[in-house]
Amino acid sequence: MVHALDIQLASGSEVPLFQQIADAITRRIHLGALPPATRLPPTRDLADALGTHRNTVVRAYEALVESGFVVSHVGRGTFVAAVAARPPSAVTPLEPAGLPWAALMSRSVGSEALRRGDRVATRRPPPDAINLGRFEPGEDVRPAEGLRRCIDHVLRRYGSKVLGYAPREGVRELRVAIAADLVRRGIPATADEVMVTSGSQQALDLLARAFIDPGDTFLVEEPTYAGVLNLLSAAGARPIGVPGDLEGPDPEALDQLTQKPWRDEHRPRVKGFYVMPNGSNPTGRTVTLERRRALVQWSRRSGVPIIEDDYGADMYLDDPPPPALRALDGQVIYVSTFSKKLSPALRIGFMVAPAGLQRELIPLKHAMDLGSSALLQHALAEFMERGYLAAHLAKIRPHYRERRDALCDALTEHLPREIAFERPNAGVLLWLRLPHSVDPELAFEAARRHGVMVTPGNVNSVSGSGAGGLRLAFCTEPPERLREAARRLGVALRESLEQADTQEPRTELV
Repeated sequence: MVHALDIQLASGSEVPLFQQIADAITRRIHLGALPPATRLPPTRDLADALGTHRNTVVRAYEALVESGFVVSHVGRGTFVAAVAARPPSAVTPLEPAGLPWAALMSRSVGSEALRRGDRVATRRPPPDAINLGRFEPGEDVRPAEGLRRCIDHVLRRYGSKVLGYAPREGVRELRVAIAADLVRRGIPATADEVMVTSGSQQALDLLARAFIDPGDTFLVEEPTYAGVLNLLSAAGARPIGVPGDLEGPDPEALDQLTQKPWRDEHRPRVKGFYVMPNGSNPTGRTVTLERRRALVQWSRRSGVPIIEDDYGADMYLDDPPPPALRALDGQVIYVSTFSKKLSPALRIGFMVAPAGLQRELIPLKHAMDLGSSALLQHALAEFMERGYLAAHLAKIRPHYRERRDALCDALTEHLPREIAFERPNAGVLLWLRLPHSVDPELAFEAARRHGVMVTPGNVNSVSGSGAGGLRLAFCTEPPERLREAARRLGVALRESLEQADTQEPRTELV
């Protein structure tokens, strides 16, 4: 029997009383305290023992029946079902046979871009390190309560329907909400032009698979997002970095890279140009309006499509950014994500592409994932329709602005004069420019020894040596720890400068 003392009810808890009762019984069944065929107390008896209404216990028993933990027989009572797993039968393992895994790997697995990123990812932070390398919202700014309410609402409204496969192009309600949000920001879009993806990373992967044959040339900013370099390497592309300045990528350099013989049939074709115009990863820069217009004009002249990765449009910290490239030219492929605005756990991004391209991408996406989570898509649609997204962005901008200002002010105070940076206007990234004599990976290691985790810029470089800088993310740490991080970085970078004066720069971590 289940006794009153076995169940502790928390009257002030957010969990309803019936659910507390059901959960308590479920735990005992799972732990074996209530074996199969055990008869549960009559609902009236358990309600009296717990000091609650009988209907509360009835709802608890109904929940247990629905989940399969108990069975109910009219006139006989409620009994624990046979849900215990059978113990595994004894199996004698085969002797390990050394399969030739290294020989089975494709060339893309051993790409230099992946190796560079792995060298950094495997370096463990010291105790109580201040993490300026983690590029995701901090726990204090993730809208857990709003998302919980929306998920609860969706489950109550749609029931088991949202636990099936989602449409290939994404849940209609979410595509409508995304299109409306884009129009609000001056980007013409309809729901039919929006395709929901598993984060922006899947959207970029789709484009790489759709565009690239081995040996094709693909242009990226130098430096650029490390994740796109990995995808291009996996697709067999030949990535080429495009230099730029504080206004954005250099249009003259783009012209040189797309004139003959680059378009000659005997050379790999240029299949696209990837750019992050707002809060660029890793530099944090925002492309000016004049330069955006120049990029669109270049794309039209060269016939090379632009892939616009726009995670930071709504995360501006001072003035709103200039119009998106997609707003200037409907042929631009627009990619964005909710990972940085809300939570990486959502794994929801989207792409807006010309209709002809969209038709080709949808079956390719379906082959990759059979459809993203319908439950999370419906929940995000509800989140947007209730106005939660707009309210959340209005709340986090001051938080990120305060963190940016704290970090920038402290860096100005503590950094050696040889290290330069610009105050970012959008996004949550800041770029420290290092002198050519300082190896970014060695500077990364010096910072790690002093208790600060950063990202060395060579993971963001096509060649591995073209990005002499450190990326700092100020989204996860509070202002006081950001100030301390700047102080520690000042000490670490002074050591790096002194070391650079006495030895040749290296490119490998030890």
